[in-house]
Amino acid sequence: MQSQRSQMNAIILFIIGIPLIEIYLMIKIGGVIGAFNTIFLIFFTAITGVFFARLEGLNAIRSGFSQIIKNEIPVYEIISGAALAFAAFLLIFPGFLTDLIGFLLIIPITRKFLIKIVSSKIKKRNNDNSIIEGSFDENKNEKDEKR
Repeated sequence: MQSQRSQMNAIILFIIGIPLIEIYLMIKIGGVIGAFNTIFLIFFTAITGVFFARLEGLNAIRSGFSQIIKNEIPVYEIISGAALAFAAFLLIFPGFLTDLIGFLLIIPITRKFLIKIVSSKIKKRNNDNSIIEGSFDENKNEKDEKR
């Protein structure tokens, strides 16, 4: 129960915090390079990011098909494709922090590193939940009534 509450607090903080950081970065960068250049940069990163996400997505599909031809399950390619779709979403979303995270997900080396970190945390969480500790007391009155 407590972990669910802390997860909800983290999600709410994330939903409120990311736009605040994005607005702050846009104001700071706009103050340095100007409003027009900031708007141009936001559109440029969105268009460039979607182009590269599409390119890397096609590479993930090709790699997945080669895994299928070898009779192997393309697990990494599926996860990589989902990460690329998320990266494209982040790049379309206006802002510099989301663009940075999106570009990191598009680059194959950093995408593989980030997927490894996330999957190890998920495996650790699943391993922690597999053991249930407890104890029980046998009630002698119930035992006598069953006879």
